[in-house]
Amino acid sequence: MLSILVIDDDETVRSTLVEFFETFGHTARGAATASMGRQMAAEHAPDVVLLDLRLPDANGIVALDALLADDPELAVIVLTGHADVQTAVKAMQHGAADLLEKPMDLEALAGAVERAAKRGRLQQEVAVLRAASRADEPASPSLAPTLEELIDLAARNADAPVLLQGETGTGKGFVARQIHDRSARNQSPFVEINCASLSTTFFESELFGHERGAFTDARQAKRGLLEVAGDGTVFLDEIAEMGQEVQPRLLKVLEERTFRRLGGTTVLRSNARIIAATHQPLADAVADRRFRADLYYRLQVLTLTLPPLRARPDEVLPMAHSFLPKGASLTRAAQDALLAYRWPGNIRELKNTLWRAAILAGSAAIDVVHLGLPSDIPAPVTGRNAAPPRTLEEAEREAIRVALAANDGNRSAAARTLGIARSTLLEKLKRYGLE
Repeated sequence: MLSILVIDDDETVRSTLVEFFETFGHTARGAATASMGRQMAAEHAPDVVLLDLRLPDANGIVALDALLADDPELAVIVLTGHADVQTAVKAMQHGAADLLEKPMDLEALAGAVERAAKRGRLQQEVAVLRAASRADEPASPSLAPTLEELIDLAARNADAPVLLQGETGTGKGFVARQIHDRSARNQSPFVEINCASLSTTFFESELFGHERGAFTDARQAKRGLLEVAGDGTVFLDEIAEMGQEVQPRLLKVLEERTFRRLGGTTVLRSNARIIAATHQPLADAVADRRFRADLYYRLQVLTLTLPPLRARPDEVLPMAHSFLPKGASLTRAAQDALLAYRWPGNIRELKNTLWRAAILAGSAAIDVVHLGLPSDIPAPVTGRNAAPPRTLEEAEREAIRVALAANDGNRSAAARTLGIARSTLLEKLKRYGLE
Protein backbone atom coordinates (compact mmCIF):
# COMPACT_ATOMS: atom_id res chain seq x y z
CA MET A 1 0.00 0.00 0.00
CA LEU A 2 1.12 3.53 -0.69
CA SER A 3 1.29 6.72 1.35
CA ILE A 4 -0.10 9.68 -0.61
CA LEU A 5 -0.13 13.39 0.23
CA VAL A 6 -2.55 15.74 -1.57
CA ILE A 7 -1.57 19.44 -1.50
CA ASP A 8 -4.49 21.48 -2.86
CA ASP A 9 -6.28 24.53 -1.49
CA ASP A 10 -9.64 23.37 -2.91
CA GLU A 11 -11.24 21.47 -0.05
CA THR A 12 -13.58 19.53 -2.35
CA VAL A 13 -10.75 18.32 -4.56
CA ARG A 14 -8.55 17.54 -1.57
CA SER A 15 -11.15 15.52 0.34
CA THR A 16 -12.33 13.70 -2.80
CA LEU A 17 -8.82 12.55 -3.66
CA VAL A 18 -8.05 11.52 -0.07
CA GLU A 19 -11.25 9.42 0.08
CA PHE A 20 -10.60 7.97 -3.38
CA PHE A 21 -7.17 6.63 -2.47
CA GLU A 22 -8.33 5.40 0.94
CA THR A 23 -10.90 3.17 -0.81
CA PHE A 24 -7.93 1.30 -2.36
CA GLY A 25 -6.38 0.77 1.08
CA HIS A 26 -3.74 3.47 0.64
CA THR A 27 -2.88 5.96 3.38
CA ALA A 28 -3.88 9.44 2.16
CA ARG A 29 -3.55 12.86 3.79
CA GLY A 30 -4.39 16.39 2.66
CA ALA A 31 -2.78 19.82 3.06
CA ALA A 32 -4.25 23.16 2.02
CA THR A 33 -1.01 25.16 1.68
CA ALA A 34 2.52 24.69 0.43
CA SER A 35 4.04 25.21 3.88
CA MET A 36 1.66 22.73 5.50
CA GLY A 37 2.33 20.24 2.72
CA ARG A 38 6.08 20.54 3.15
CA GLN A 39 5.76 19.95 6.89
CA MET A 40 3.51 16.90 6.41
CA ALA A 41 5.87 15.49 3.78
CA ALA A 42 8.74 15.76 6.25
CA GLU A 43 6.71 14.09 9.01
CA HIS A 44 5.11 11.24 7.05
CA ALA A 45 7.51 10.58 4.13
CA PRO A 46 4.81 9.89 1.49
CA ASP A 47 5.49 7.73 -1.54
CA VAL A 48 3.72 10.18 -3.85
CA VAL A 49 2.69 13.84 -3.55
CA LEU A 50 -0.12 15.33 -5.63
CA LEU A 51 0.72 19.04 -5.87
CA ASP A 52 -1.59 21.76 -7.21
CA LEU A 53 0.22 24.53 -9.10
CA ARG A 54 -2.05 27.25 -7.65
CA LEU A 55 -1.57 27.55 -3.89
CA PRO A 56 -2.36 30.53 -1.63
CA ASP A 57 1.10 30.84 -0.08
CA ALA A 58 3.46 29.77 -2.92
CA ASN A 59 3.75 29.16 -6.62
CA GLY A 60 3.52 25.44 -7.37
CA ILE A 61 6.97 25.30 -9.00
CA VAL A 62 8.48 26.92 -5.91
CA ALA A 63 6.64 24.38 -3.73
CA LEU A 64 7.94 21.58 -5.98
CA ASP A 65 11.51 22.82 -5.56
CA ALA A 66 11.09 22.91 -1.77
CA LEU A 67 9.70 19.36 -1.59
CA LEU A 68 12.50 17.96 -3.74
CA ALA A 69 15.12 19.91 -1.79
CA ASP A 70 13.96 18.02 1.31
CA ASP A 71 13.75 14.65 -0.48
CA PRO A 72 15.32 14.46 -3.98
CA GLU A 73 13.82 10.99 -4.59
CA LEU A 74 10.24 12.06 -3.74
CA ALA A 75 7.72 11.38 -6.55
CA VAL A 76 5.66 14.55 -7.12
CA ILE A 77 2.76 14.67 -9.58
CA VAL A 78 1.86 18.24 -10.51
CA LEU A 79 -1.87 19.07 -10.94
CA THR A 80 -2.94 22.07 -12.98
CA GLY A 81 -6.13 23.47 -14.39
CA HIS A 82 -4.29 25.36 -17.13
CA ALA A 83 -1.82 22.83 -18.50
CA ASP A 84 0.26 23.84 -21.49
CA VAL A 85 3.57 22.80 -22.98
CA GLN A 86 5.54 25.49 -21.16
CA THR A 87 4.10 24.46 -17.80
CA ALA A 88 4.81 20.79 -18.50
CA VAL A 89 8.39 21.45 -19.58
CA LYS A 90 9.07 23.71 -16.58
CA ALA A 91 7.64 21.18 -14.12
CA MET A 92 9.62 18.41 -15.82
CA GLN A 93 12.83 20.43 -15.68
CA HIS A 94 12.26 21.00 -11.96
CA GLY A 95 11.88 17.27 -11.27
CA ALA A 96 8.14 16.49 -11.43
CA ALA A 97 7.33 12.82 -11.93
CA ASP A 98 4.21 13.61 -13.96
CA LEU A 99 1.76 16.40 -14.82
CA LEU A 100 -2.02 15.98 -14.99
CA GLU A 101 -4.66 18.47 -16.05
CA LYS A 102 -7.79 19.14 -14.00
CA PRO A 103 -10.49 17.87 -13.99
CA MET A 104 -8.76 14.50 -13.72
CA ASP A 105 -9.96 11.09 -14.71
CA LEU A 106 -9.62 9.17 -11.45
CA GLU A 107 -8.64 5.92 -13.15
CA ALA A 108 -5.87 7.72 -15.05
CA LEU A 109 -4.79 9.41 -11.81
CA ALA A 110 -4.57 6.06 -10.01
CA GLY A 111 -2.36 4.73 -12.81
CA ALA A 112 -0.17 7.83 -12.68
CA VAL A 113 0.29 7.42 -8.93
CA GLU A 114 1.29 3.76 -9.31
CA ARG A 115 3.85 4.69 -11.99
CA ALA A 116 5.22 7.58 -9.94
CA ALA A 117 5.60 5.35 -6.89
CA LYS A 118 7.44 2.76 -8.97
CA ARG A 119 9.72 5.45 -10.37
CA GLY A 120 10.36 6.71 -6.83
CA ARG A 121 11.37 3.23 -5.71
CA LEU A 122 13.77 2.96 -8.65
CA GLN A 123 15.31 6.31 -7.75
CA GLN A 124 15.73 5.17 -4.17
CA GLU A 125 17.53 2.04 -5.39
CA VAL A 126 19.82 4.24 -7.48
CA ALA A 127 20.48 6.37 -4.38
CA VAL A 128 21.35 3.22 -2.42
CA LEU A 129 23.74 2.13 -5.18
CA ARG A 130 25.32 5.59 -5.19
CA ALA A 131 25.74 5.50 -1.40
CA ALA A 132 27.31 2.03 -1.60
CA SER A 133 29.69 3.23 -4.31
CA ARG A 134 30.73 6.17 -2.17
CA ALA A 135 31.30 3.87 0.79
CA ASP A 136 33.57 1.70 -1.35
CA GLU A 137 35.38 4.71 -2.89
CA PRO A 138 35.68 7.43 -0.22
CA ALA A 139 38.04 9.43 -2.42
CA SER A 140 35.35 9.87 -5.12
CA PRO A 141 32.44 11.76 -3.51
CA SER A 142 30.61 12.27 -6.83
CA LEU A 143 30.81 8.63 -7.92
CA ALA A 144 27.55 7.45 -9.51
CA PRO A 145 26.31 3.88 -9.89
CA THR A 146 28.13 2.07 -12.67
CA LEU A 147 26.38 1.30 -15.94
CA GLU A 148 26.49 -2.40 -15.02
CA GLU A 149 24.61 -1.68 -11.79
CA LEU A 150 21.99 0.38 -13.62
CA ILE A 151 21.53 -2.36 -16.23
CA ASP A 152 20.96 -4.88 -13.42
CA LEU A 153 18.51 -2.47 -11.75
CA ALA A 154 16.56 -2.09 -15.00
CA ALA A 155 16.58 -5.86 -15.51
CA ARG A 156 15.20 -6.53 -12.01
CA ASN A 157 12.33 -4.07 -12.55
CA ALA A 158 11.18 -5.85 -15.69
CA ASP A 159 7.87 -3.95 -16.10
CA ALA A 160 9.24 -0.41 -15.96
CA PRO A 161 9.87 1.47 -19.22
CA VAL A 162 13.51 2.43 -19.80
CA LEU A 163 14.89 5.44 -21.66
CA LEU A 164 18.47 5.18 -22.97
CA GLN A 165 20.21 8.44 -23.86
CA GLY A 166 23.65 8.90 -25.36
CA GLU A 167 25.52 9.97 -28.46
CA THR A 168 25.30 7.93 -31.64
CA GLY A 169 27.38 4.78 -31.37
CA THR A 170 27.59 4.61 -27.55
CA GLY A 171 26.01 1.14 -27.47
CA LYS A 172 22.36 1.87 -26.67
CA GLY A 173 21.19 -1.15 -28.65
CA PHE A 174 23.68 -3.38 -26.83
CA VAL A 175 22.52 -2.07 -23.43
CA ALA A 176 18.86 -2.61 -24.37
CA ARG A 177 19.66 -6.21 -25.27
CA GLN A 178 21.59 -6.67 -22.00
CA ILE A 179 18.61 -5.39 -19.98
CA HIS A 180 16.34 -7.86 -21.78
CA ASP A 181 18.74 -10.81 -21.46
CA ARG A 182 19.22 -10.27 -17.72
CA SER A 183 15.50 -9.82 -17.00
CA ALA A 184 12.71 -12.30 -16.34
CA ARG A 185 11.51 -11.61 -19.91
CA ASN A 186 14.55 -13.21 -21.53
CA GLN A 187 12.65 -16.32 -22.68
CA SER A 188 10.43 -14.13 -24.89
CA PRO A 189 11.45 -12.22 -28.06
CA PHE A 190 13.51 -9.04 -28.19
CA VAL A 191 12.34 -7.00 -31.20
CA GLU A 192 13.49 -3.60 -32.38
CA ILE A 193 12.46 -0.84 -34.75
CA ASN A 194 14.12 2.44 -35.75
CA CYS A 195 11.58 5.25 -35.41
CA ALA A 196 13.40 7.39 -37.98
CA SER A 197 13.67 4.78 -40.73
CA LEU A 198 10.05 4.42 -41.84
CA SER A 199 7.16 6.63 -42.91
CA THR A 200 4.34 7.03 -40.39
CA THR A 201 2.08 4.44 -42.07
CA PHE A 202 4.77 1.77 -42.36
CA PHE A 203 6.03 2.48 -38.85
CA GLU A 204 2.52 1.98 -37.44
CA SER A 205 2.21 -1.20 -39.47
CA GLU A 206 5.52 -2.53 -38.11
CA LEU A 207 4.70 -1.67 -34.49
CA PHE A 208 0.95 -2.31 -34.27
CA GLY A 209 0.36 -4.57 -37.26
CA HIS A 210 -2.36 -4.10 -39.87
CA GLU A 211 -5.48 -5.70 -41.25
CA ARG A 212 -5.95 -6.62 -44.88
CA GLY A 213 -6.79 -3.53 -46.94
CA ALA A 214 -5.63 -1.06 -44.26
CA PHE A 215 -3.55 0.69 -46.93
CA THR A 216 -2.66 0.17 -50.60
CA ASP A 217 -0.07 -2.60 -50.18
CA ALA A 218 -1.78 -4.36 -47.26
CA ARG A 219 -2.79 -7.52 -49.15
CA GLN A 220 -3.06 -9.63 -46.01
CA ALA A 221 -3.24 -9.14 -42.25
CA LYS A 222 0.07 -8.80 -40.41
CA ARG A 223 1.05 -9.02 -36.74
CA GLY A 224 2.98 -6.04 -35.39
CA LEU A 225 6.04 -6.13 -33.15
CA LEU A 226 3.91 -5.57 -30.04
CA GLU A 227 2.20 -8.90 -30.78
CA VAL A 228 5.39 -10.64 -31.89
CA ALA A 229 7.19 -9.61 -28.68
CA GLY A 230 4.54 -11.20 -26.46
CA ASP A 231 5.96 -11.02 -22.92
CA GLY A 232 9.32 -9.85 -24.26
CA THR A 233 10.82 -6.45 -25.07
CA VAL A 234 10.18 -3.87 -27.79
CA PHE A 235 13.19 -1.62 -28.41
CA LEU A 236 12.29 1.73 -30.03
CA ASP A 237 15.49 3.31 -31.34
CA GLU A 238 15.62 7.05 -32.13
CA ILE A 239 12.35 7.62 -30.25
CA ALA A 240 12.67 11.42 -30.62
CA GLU A 241 12.05 10.98 -34.36
CA MET A 242 8.71 9.21 -33.86
CA GLY A 243 5.92 10.94 -35.79
CA GLN A 244 3.49 12.96 -33.74
CA GLU A 245 0.58 10.98 -35.21
CA VAL A 246 1.91 7.77 -33.64
CA GLN A 247 2.77 9.15 -30.21
CA PRO A 248 -0.81 9.05 -28.77
CA ARG A 249 -1.08 5.38 -29.76
CA LEU A 250 2.17 4.49 -28.00
CA LEU A 251 1.02 6.46 -24.95
CA LYS A 252 -2.13 4.30 -24.85
CA VAL A 253 0.01 1.16 -24.93
CA LEU A 254 2.05 2.39 -21.96
CA GLU A 255 -0.97 3.55 -19.97
CA GLU A 256 -3.57 0.88 -20.76
CA ARG A 257 -1.56 -1.96 -22.33
CA THR A 258 -3.97 -1.98 -25.28
CA PHE A 259 -3.76 -1.20 -29.00
CA ARG A 260 -5.44 -1.95 -32.34
CA ARG A 261 -3.94 -3.03 -35.60
CA LEU A 262 -3.89 -0.43 -38.36
CA GLY A 263 -7.31 -0.55 -40.00
CA GLY A 264 -8.67 -2.88 -37.31
CA THR A 265 -11.38 -2.59 -34.66
CA THR A 266 -10.39 -5.40 -32.28
CA VAL A 267 -8.70 -4.20 -29.10
CA LEU A 268 -5.56 -6.24 -28.40
CA ARG A 269 -3.47 -6.40 -25.24
CA SER A 270 0.29 -5.97 -25.00
CA ASN A 271 2.42 -7.23 -22.15
CA ALA A 272 5.69 -6.24 -23.80
CA ARG A 273 8.20 -4.02 -22.07
CA ILE A 274 9.18 -0.81 -23.86
CA ILE A 275 12.81 0.32 -24.00
CA ALA A 276 13.39 3.54 -25.94
CA ALA A 277 16.63 5.17 -27.05
CA THR A 278 17.63 8.59 -28.35
CA HIS A 279 20.90 10.30 -29.22
CA GLN A 280 19.51 13.69 -28.12
CA PRO A 281 17.95 14.63 -24.76
CA LEU A 282 14.26 13.83 -25.11
CA ALA A 283 13.40 16.85 -22.97
CA ASP A 284 14.74 19.03 -25.82
CA ALA A 285 12.26 17.43 -28.23
CA VAL A 286 9.47 18.16 -25.74
CA ALA A 287 10.57 21.80 -25.46
CA ASP A 288 10.58 22.05 -29.27
CA ARG A 289 7.03 20.62 -29.33
CA ARG A 290 8.12 17.65 -31.42
CA PHE A 291 7.43 15.14 -28.64
CA ARG A 292 4.52 14.83 -26.21
CA ALA A 293 5.36 15.71 -22.61
CA ASP A 294 3.00 13.04 -21.23
CA LEU A 295 4.65 10.34 -23.34
CA TYR A 296 8.07 11.52 -22.16
CA TYR A 297 6.90 11.15 -18.54
CA ARG A 298 5.81 7.55 -19.20
CA LEU A 299 9.09 6.61 -20.89
CA GLN A 300 11.57 8.12 -18.43
CA VAL A 301 10.65 5.97 -15.44
CA LEU A 302 14.27 4.81 -15.48
CA THR A 303 16.71 6.83 -17.60
CA LEU A 304 20.23 5.56 -18.35
CA THR A 305 22.67 8.01 -19.91
CA LEU A 306 25.52 6.31 -21.75
CA PRO A 307 28.77 8.30 -21.65
CA PRO A 308 30.73 8.85 -24.90
CA LEU A 309 33.84 6.77 -25.49
CA ARG A 310 36.12 9.82 -25.14
CA ALA A 311 34.97 10.05 -21.50
CA ARG A 312 36.10 6.45 -20.89
CA PRO A 313 39.73 6.36 -22.10
CA ASP A 314 40.59 3.42 -19.84
CA GLU A 315 38.10 1.27 -21.76
CA VAL A 316 39.39 1.96 -25.28
CA LEU A 317 42.15 -0.67 -25.45
CA PRO A 318 40.27 -3.48 -23.62
CA MET A 319 37.30 -2.83 -25.89
CA ALA A 320 39.52 -2.73 -28.97
CA HIS A 321 41.09 -6.10 -28.13
CA SER A 322 37.63 -7.62 -27.64
CA PHE A 323 36.62 -6.45 -31.14
CA LEU A 324 39.67 -7.89 -32.93
CA PRO A 325 39.10 -10.99 -35.09
CA LYS A 326 40.76 -14.18 -33.91
CA GLY A 327 44.51 -14.04 -34.55
CA ALA A 328 44.63 -10.27 -35.14
CA SER A 329 46.90 -8.02 -33.05
CA LEU A 330 47.78 -4.34 -32.62
CA THR A 331 51.22 -2.77 -32.78
CA ARG A 332 52.24 -0.39 -29.99
CA ALA A 333 51.93 2.54 -32.41
CA ALA A 334 48.39 1.47 -33.34
CA GLN A 335 47.42 1.27 -29.65
CA ASP A 336 48.82 4.77 -29.07
CA ALA A 337 46.82 6.02 -32.06
CA LEU A 338 43.61 4.49 -30.69
CA LEU A 339 44.18 6.23 -27.35
CA ALA A 340 44.98 9.58 -28.99
CA TYR A 341 41.81 9.64 -31.13
CA ARG A 342 38.59 11.15 -29.67
CA TRP A 343 36.15 8.74 -31.35
CA PRO A 344 33.24 11.01 -32.35
CA GLY A 345 31.43 7.89 -33.59
CA ASN A 346 32.02 6.17 -30.23
CA ILE A 347 31.95 2.37 -29.88
CA ARG A 348 30.44 1.80 -33.31
CA GLU A 349 33.27 3.75 -34.96
CA LEU A 350 35.90 1.85 -32.96
CA LYS A 351 34.40 -1.51 -33.90
CA ASN A 352 34.12 -0.69 -37.62
CA THR A 353 37.61 0.85 -37.68
CA LEU A 354 39.17 -2.31 -36.27
CA TRP A 355 37.17 -4.58 -38.55
CA ARG A 356 38.32 -2.64 -41.63
CA ALA A 357 41.89 -2.48 -40.33
CA ALA A 358 42.01 -6.25 -39.81
CA ILE A 359 40.96 -6.78 -43.42
CA LEU A 360 43.57 -4.32 -44.71
CA ALA A 361 46.34 -5.77 -42.55
CA GLY A 362 45.72 -9.35 -43.63
CA SER A 363 48.06 -11.62 -41.66
CA ALA A 364 50.24 -8.75 -40.42
CA ALA A 365 49.76 -6.91 -37.12
CA ILE A 366 47.40 -3.93 -37.39
CA ASP A 367 49.43 -0.71 -37.63
CA VAL A 368 48.49 2.98 -37.79
CA VAL A 369 48.34 2.96 -41.59
CA HIS A 370 45.64 0.28 -41.46
CA LEU A 371 43.47 2.20 -39.00
CA GLY A 372 42.87 5.08 -41.40
CA LEU A 373 42.47 7.62 -38.59
CA PRO A 374 42.96 11.38 -39.19
CA SER A 375 46.43 12.33 -40.45
CA ASP A 376 47.35 14.35 -37.36
CA ILE A 377 47.99 11.00 -35.62
CA PRO A 378 51.56 10.05 -36.56
CA ALA A 379 52.04 7.02 -38.81
CA PRO A 380 54.85 4.53 -38.16
CA VAL A 381 58.03 4.29 -40.21
CA THR A 382 57.44 1.65 -42.87
CA GLY A 383 59.97 -0.97 -43.81
CA ARG A 384 60.45 -3.96 -46.04
CA ASN A 385 58.29 -6.14 -43.76
CA ALA A 386 55.31 -3.74 -43.73
CA ALA A 387 52.18 -5.21 -45.29
CA PRO A 388 51.38 -3.54 -48.63
CA PRO A 389 48.15 -1.53 -48.38
CA ARG A 390 45.13 -2.81 -50.29
CA THR A 391 42.98 -0.72 -52.59
CA LEU A 392 39.58 0.35 -51.32
CA GLU A 393 37.90 -1.96 -53.84
CA GLU A 394 39.94 -4.92 -52.62
CA ALA A 395 39.11 -4.11 -49.00
CA GLU A 396 35.42 -3.68 -49.79
CA ARG A 397 35.25 -6.95 -51.72
CA GLU A 398 36.91 -8.77 -48.83
CA ALA A 399 34.61 -7.13 -46.28
CA ILE A 400 31.56 -8.30 -48.24
CA ARG A 401 32.97 -11.82 -48.53
CA VAL A 402 33.65 -11.97 -44.77
CA ALA A 403 30.18 -10.59 -43.92
CA LEU A 404 28.47 -13.17 -46.13
CA ALA A 405 30.52 -15.98 -44.61
CA ALA A 406 29.78 -14.77 -41.08
CA ASN A 407 26.04 -14.77 -41.83
CA ASP A 408 25.96 -18.13 -43.67
CA GLY A 409 25.26 -16.43 -46.99
CA ASN A 410 22.19 -14.53 -45.73
CA ARG A 411 22.31 -11.32 -47.75
CA SER A 412 19.92 -9.32 -45.57
CA ALA A 413 21.91 -10.16 -42.44
CA ALA A 414 25.19 -9.41 -44.24
CA ALA A 415 23.84 -6.01 -45.31
CA ARG A 416 22.94 -5.21 -41.70
CA THR A 417 26.43 -6.26 -40.58
CA LEU A 418 28.00 -3.98 -43.18
CA GLY A 419 25.65 -1.11 -42.33
CA ILE A 420 24.33 -0.79 -45.91
CA ALA A 421 20.99 -1.35 -47.63
CA ARG A 422 20.28 -4.79 -49.06
CA SER A 423 19.86 -3.27 -52.53
CA THR A 424 23.33 -1.70 -52.22
CA LEU A 425 24.79 -5.06 -51.26
CA LEU A 426 23.17 -6.78 -54.25
CA GLU A 427 24.63 -4.13 -56.54
CA LYS A 428 28.13 -4.66 -55.10
CA LEU A 429 27.79 -8.46 -55.37
CA LYS A 430 27.25 -8.01 -59.11
CA ARG A 431 30.13 -5.54 -59.41
CA TYR A 432 32.63 -7.81 -57.65
CA GLY A 433 31.37 -11.07 -59.12
CA LEU A 434 30.33 -12.49 -55.77
CA GLU A 435 26.79 -13.54 -56.71
